[in-house]
Amino acid sequence: MNTWSPKGPAYLFCPADRPDRFSKAAAVADVVIVDLEDAVAPERRELARESVHASTLDPATTIVRVNPVASPEHARDLAMLEDTPFRTIMVAKTSSADEVRSLHRYNVVALVESARGIAAVEEIVACANTVGVMWGSEDLVASLGGYSSRHEDGSWRDVARYARARTLIAARAHHLVALDATFLDLDNLEALAREAADAAAMGFSGTPCVHPTQVAVVRAAYAPSPTQVAWARRVLEGSEGRGGALRVDGLMVDGPVLAQARQIMERVLGA
Repeated sequence: MNTWSPKGPAYLFCPADRPDRFSKAAAVADVVIVDLEDAVAPERRELARESVHASTLDPATTIVRVNPVASPEHARDLAMLEDTPFRTIMVAKTSSADEVRSLHRYNVVALVESARGIAAVEEIVACANTVGVMWGSEDLVASLGGYSSRHEDGSWRDVARYARARTLIAARAHHLVALDATFLDLDNLEALAREAADAAAMGFSGTPCVHPTQVAVVRAAYAPSPTQVAWARRVLEGSEGRGGALRVDGLMVDGPVLAQARQIMERVLGA
C-alpha cells in the first residue's frame, strides 16, 4: 500500500447519483471523487451505488467517497465496491486508525473532519493502507459546537488553521498525498486562487473542487509562476558542482533553499 500517487492538483467531487456528469468530471479534473455521502440524498443512495457499479471511470484517477464507518450505509457501499475495479476510497468522517485498518483491502484517503479525526490524524497516517489525508472545515467546526470556520473577511479561524497545518504535517511526514479543504464560495474565484496558491506554497498535493469552474483556477494556482521557475533554475544551476552555501539574487542559498527550488521544478515536470 501507500503507492497511490495521482498526477495533478485538481480534484473534483461528483455526486454518485449523477452518472451523466462522470465523464464530464473526468475530462476536466485530474482526479474525480465520486461521492456516495453528503452529495447524495438518502433516498437516492441505492441509485448512486448502482451508478458507481456501472461506471467506466478510470480506477487510477478515481476515488469513491464512502459513508462513515459507523453509518449503516458504509457496509452497503463496500458490498457494491467488491465487484468493481475501484480500490481507492475516501472515508468520510474518519475518526481512528482502527477504522482505516478495517479497510485493509483498499487504499484509503482519510477525510478527517471532526475533533476526533484531527486528534487521531498522526495514528491514521501511520496505517499501512493510508495513501492520503484530507481535512474538512465545516464538519470539524460543527463537531466542536461552533458554527463558522472563517472570519467575515474569509480568512480561516485559528482552529481551522491548526487543523489544516496538523493534517498537512502528518501527511507529508509519511510522504502521503495531502489535500486541502474545499472552498465553498463558488462565485469568489479570486479568493479560491489565493487559498490554493497558499496551499501549494506550503506543500499540499491538491485542492478538491466542488464545481467544475474551480478546476482551472486550482490547477493554475498550483503551477509555479514563470518568475518562480526562473529563480529555481538560477539556484539549481548556480549550485552545480559547489558545496556549502552560495548567494543567488541576494539570498543565501543552502540545503533547505535548494530543496525548495527542486520542489518548484518537480511541480513543473509533474504538470
